[in-house]
Amino acid sequence: MTESKRDYKIGRLIEKYSLDAVEDELVAEWTRDDDERASLRELADEFNRRILRAALRDANVSPHERDVAKVYRVLTDDDDVTSGVRVQSRRELEQDGIDVDALETDFVTYQSIYSFLREYCGASYEGQSNEEQLESDVERINRLISRTRAVAKSDLERLDGTDRITVGDYKVFVDVQVYCQDCDSQLPLSELLTEGGCDCA
Repeated sequence: MTESKRDYKIGRLIEKYSLDAVEDELVAEWTRDDDERASLRELADEFNRRILRAALRDANVSPHERDVAKVYRVLTDDDDVTSGVRVQSRRELEQDGIDVDALETDFVTYQSIYSFLREYCGASYEGQSNEEQLESDVERINRLISRTRAVAKSDLERLDGTDRITVGDYKVFVDVQVYCQDCDSQLPLSELLTEGGCDCA
């Protein structure tokens, strides 16, 4: 049976938010053979920003009244955005009539972009395998780090709330470092992967 666009999350969202031109743009940006070629992660972020922009438009809020990139970062960045800023941003969106939970559910991952481009659009990129595998590994590691941080924060809040510990205004840091004994260098694991190795390289 021939697959339709609606068989893919990306396809359903293109229809839902009337993003008709984005399909060809995704293919073009992923397959271009120059230094401006976009990675799958970059394409996912750009697609999600378009969803956010469309949601604001549908709620009769001019995207110019809000910095879409800033709002997207607040909603998705676990590292540099405080919970207070995130709560305030969500409250403002909800006051504009936007279902933030549904919006965040619509945000896509780079895996969704990859499946749509390869399986539905039939796009391919010859030099992708090493880069995409490395990107996948970095994404997986960052997801595990974020999960560990979230669990730690949740446990601290629970313990503090039951008076088992006392803690002031705090931030939780989770960092995985790799130390190479041969070149005496130490790097965050994600940086080691994206840089292609330690100083030995």
